[in-house]
Amino acid sequence: MHYFLVFTFVFCSLPCFSAGNETSDLSYESYIDSDKRIKCMYGYAAEKTGNHTAAISIFEDCIRRWNDVYSMIWLSQIYESGSGVAKSLEYATELMRQGAMEDDEAGYSQIARYHYGVALYEGKGVVQNKNAGIQWLRRASNEGLEDARIYIKKIGLQP
Repeated sequence: MHYFLVFTFVFCSLPCFSAGNETSDLSYESYIDSDKRIKCMYGYAAEKTGNHTAAISIFEDCIRRWNDVYSMIWLSQIYESGSGVAKSLEYATELMRQGAMEDDEAGYSQIARYHYGVALYEGKGVVQNKNAGIQWLRRASNEGLEDARIYIKKIGLQP
C-alpha cells in the first residue's frame, strides 16, 4: 500500500515539475532534452499512454546522461515487446546486461540482474548459458529480490 501511495504522489505530481524550458508545455516531447533527471519518470508515463517515440527518446537520453538503470529496464521492455519499435530480443537483453553490471542505489540493478539471468538461462536474445544465468539469478536473490528466489526454486535449484 505504501508503494502505491508513493507512486501515486510522484506520478500525479509530475506536471508540477518544470522540464527546464521557458514554456509551460507539459507534453512528453518537451522533456526529451531536459537536463532534469525527473524526466526519466516521464518516460514511463509517455510509454504507458502510448507515446512510444517520446518514451524511447527520454529513456535513451536518461541512459546516455546518467547511465540510468530504471530507463534501461523500461527501454528493454519496449524492445522486448516491440511497442512502437521493431522487436529486438537481442537489444532488450543487452540493455538488461548493462543494467545488471551497475549498482544503483534504488535497487533497479537487482531487477536487471534477475531479468538478465532469466534471459541467459532461457536463451532469450542471447546464446543460452544456464550456468551464467544461475549466477546472475543467485546474485539477485542474495540481494533480496524475491522474484529471483522464486525463479531459482521453479527451475529446481536452491536459492
